[in-house]
Amino acid sequence: MPSAIVSPRLKPKRLWAARAWLESGWAERVLFTIGDDGHWASIVADTDQPKDATIVNGAALPGMVNAHSHAFQRAFAGMAERRESGSQNTSTSANTNANTSDNFWSWRDRMYSVALRITPDQLEAIAAQLFIELLRGGYTQVCEFHYLLHDPQGTPYDDSLRLSWSVADAASTAGIGLTMLPVLYERAGFNQPTLRDDQRRFASTPASVWAAREALHHSGKPLLNAGVAIHSLRAASPQSIAVLRDLTTDDTAIHIHVSEQMQEVEDCVATLGARPIARLAQEKLLDSRWQLVHATHTVESEIASIASTGAGFVVCPSTEANLGDGFCDLPNWLGSSIRMSIGSDSHITRDWREELRLLEYGQRLQKRQRNISASIATPSTAERLWQRSQTGGAAAAGFKQWGLAVGARADLLVVSSDDAHLLGIPDLQLMDALVFSSPSSPWRDVMVAGQWVVRDHHHANAASVADRFAKAMREIWTPKQ
Repeated sequence: MPSAIVSPRLKPKRLWAARAWLESGWAERVLFTIGDDGHWASIVADTDQPKDATIVNGAALPGMVNAHSHAFQRAFAGMAERRESGSQNTSTSANTNANTSDNFWSWRDRMYSVALRITPDQLEAIAAQLFIELLRGGYTQVCEFHYLLHDPQGTPYDDSLRLSWSVADAASTAGIGLTMLPVLYERAGFNQPTLRDDQRRFASTPASVWAAREALHHSGKPLLNAGVAIHSLRAASPQSIAVLRDLTTDDTAIHIHVSEQMQEVEDCVATLGARPIARLAQEKLLDSRWQLVHATHTVESEIASIASTGAGFVVCPSTEANLGDGFCDLPNWLGSSIRMSIGSDSHITRDWREELRLLEYGQRLQKRQRNISASIATPSTAERLWQRSQTGGAAAAGFKQWGLAVGARADLLVVSSDDAHLLGIPDLQLMDALVFSSPSSPWRDVMVAGQWVVRDHHHANAASVADRFAKAMREIWTPKQ
């Protein structure tokens, strides 16, 4: 296994940047001091460069939280882009012809077949490759919505967290922050009391989810914390959801897939008498700990009800586009006070700039207008989406502070300002070009908790991790003789 790249000698105490994005926007001539705890101890703008400070070779931005990840699905990226005649559509009330149509439900069946193959060692190799890619794409923290729990036969491992530790070890190898979210997953659908056979690796209970959260959160592993997740209203009973909610503490992030597919919305109405978000609000479950993942299909009253609870919204544009989920109501989300964050979900894209670009372009195509996400207060589309995603990401990962602010973890991205897509761009429009001028190169440097994990585009473990990833992919995808 590649060694973790954490090393005290790589930790600079003071940094100086000619330009940096602080809480209020761009600032000039910024001096950063890093505390022994890996957090920002002081940040001072408009100051000359001290002789003992490391110069940041480009504009500096805070890292981004990836608020929704299924790491094992990195092995499936690019592998579901054919309409196979044998695809099955097994949603609870499917009404499409499986031989002529491909949709979320048929994709899900193929994804399950991959989930049944992956071993703990393969998962670690896949996740390590993914996490290095995410770092290079500007993410410094990832929220892992983790439901791959048991062995391929559905039997718990001797250590019930065997696969969770695989993900945590991969994060350590990459040097990325990790929020593990063990998932409550107990049934196949609203009217199906048990899991399907191809879901056998996912089975959990409120007690097992909370026990996993406690073990992970208090493991003492650097850069690891934990919350909990509920797969969806269709995959967990109301009673179990209430039990898990009651087990959680006031500082526990709670994530749930919700309203991703219209079929899910219709089934929820038929079974529970309300749309999914309305149902959560009716049961008075929602508060500031909750993160509603996807929330693609909403009505205005649902968005208004969320705003009064403090719950957040996680959008995953590349996956939602890839799966044909539909368009979220972005203008109403942005027009509310609701915290928004972004995730890369199935990891067909692993760069937050691509996610924000696709989020905006989807709205433009739908509404036949431009700069949908801009506002009078923030006329830059890129800056508004960036600011909202920064604020929401902190809550999704269970952090009280995030960004280039005193007390927050010392995470930093350094722009490759000499790349062709940024040449000649005026300073005030740098964020616009970062998001909307593509293709964009990886970040020059990436820091996590005061340590450089990517330096001059180089990650110390990239080559060895890539070798292990390639081996795992061959094992998974080579036809059995």
